[in-house]
Amino acid sequence: MPFGIKIDKLGREIDFNEIYELLIKKAIEKCEMEPIRDDEELLGGTIHKPMYERLVLCDYAIADLTSLNANVFYELGLRHAIKAHTTIPIFAFDADLPFDLKMQRTLPYKLDDQGKLIDIEAALEILVKHLNACKEDNTIDSPVFQLIDGWKVSHNLSHEKTDVFRKQATYENKIKEDLFKARNGGKEFVVKMFKELAPIHEKSVGVVVDLFISLRGVKAWQEMIACYEDMDAPLQKLKMIREQLAFAYNRKGESEEAQKILEEVIKEYGPDPETNGILGRVFKDLYEKAKKEDKLLKADGYLGRAIKSYKDGFDADWRDAYPGINLVTLLERKGDYKMLEEYLPLVRFANKRKMMSTTPDYWDLATQSELNILQRDYDVATTILSEAITLIPSNEIWMLETTLNNLEIIHGARKENDNQDEGLSILINKFKKYIQPEL
Repeated sequence: MPFGIKIDKLGREIDFNEIYELLIKKAIEKCEMEPIRDDEELLGGTIHKPMYERLVLCDYAIADLTSLNANVFYELGLRHAIKAHTTIPIFAFDADLPFDLKMQRTLPYKLDDQGKLIDIEAALEILVKHLNACKEDNTIDSPVFQLIDGWKVSHNLSHEKTDVFRKQATYENKIKEDLFKARNGGKEFVVKMFKELAPIHEKSVGVVVDLFISLRGVKAWQEMIACYEDMDAPLQKLKMIREQLAFAYNRKGESEEAQKILEEVIKEYGPDPETNGILGRVFKDLYEKAKKEDKLLKADGYLGRAIKSYKDGFDADWRDAYPGINLVTLLERKGDYKMLEEYLPLVRFANKRKMMSTTPDYWDLATQSELNILQRDYDVATTILSEAITLIPSNEIWMLETTLNNLEIIHGARKENDNQDEGLSILINKFKKYIQPEL
């Protein structure tokens, strides 16, 4: 099934993580089975060896077809070709499934007009009942086995191989739980796990990605780079992995390497909110460095490049406010009020739309707070920022630094324009008092 939020043909933003947690995972656990979720979406849709093993060896499989994702259909077809039974397709009741799949036994669940899961208990009961029925009999549910008489799949997978797979799945889940605990413990514990898990290239993709992102969360930039260097070559080539590698290089102070990686990704995939957003941050940091060194012409050049990168990222997808809020912040810094007036309503709408369609996270609220600051509505900005702080994942310290950086850019611009902004000064001081012990 997909990860995160996806938009369906009706324009609804569907949170598939929520569907997994509230429906699929609960149903599996109620049937006293172990849920294993593939990590294809975390890797840009790459279908890798562990995923094939899961499709072949898992006793039961649930496939969510709602997003009409090509990879999901491919995996469902593979599963149907090798397993006569115990494959359960599910979908949102009003999803426009292809005709061939409508003819198969699929279990619907309901979404409201905003894409939120509704009637959860009823859907849960149906899914649990179906899973238990699969455990009790071997009714053929694969159309391949139903339509082709005598269809058999032979292989040399022994019970030992299946047992190894099960142990490996349990092992991976344990590592992910240990990483979660390590993140709560801080940098020392995550780095310790990184060293214990070496060699990294021998670990499963899901474990490696979780470790990579955990190292980012505790600001272990050198270890992130070392983790990348020990990854399998196919994993190293993935867009998301390369973006986060560039993120690490930039935070480590190696901006040239970060810029090189990101520009190669953009050349390969085109402008993108995430890629251009990270590249914008590279140029923004170079701008601030040049400004501190009193190299004003150089600083202006980097400011212009940062603005262009954020603008390209936001223009690539106006639904993503991440590059947009950075764009409007730097436009205020530059004093380009004409473009600021053009983009500010777009960024405000993008963030409002996101917050209406799903449960807001830290970035959504931090963005909303910054938008209120740009309008000098400090009471509302302070209230929203206070709420945002409560949503920060364990030890994701860099998030706080990013927000503080934006606030100080706005404040610096207003000071240089002889616009003493006492309200913003008070807010920044409050924010610093909170985050200083964390940094």
